[in-house]
Amino acid sequence: MLVCDYIVESIDGDYANLRRVDKPEEELKLVARALLPENIVEGGRLHYEMLQYTIV
Repeated sequence: MLVCDYIVESIDGDYANLRRVDKPEEELKLVARALLPENIVEGGRLHYEMLQYTIV
């Protein structure tokens, strides 16, 4: 199962663009904000584990 950290690169309406910390060369991951913690901010860090995102 995938376990990794992301940086919130940008927030655009109902979506956020996330960049993996351990693989910054990969494309940004577009994620619906409904799947993310409510109080995310651009530049913030998220931890992904067991299909859930949490603020680090």
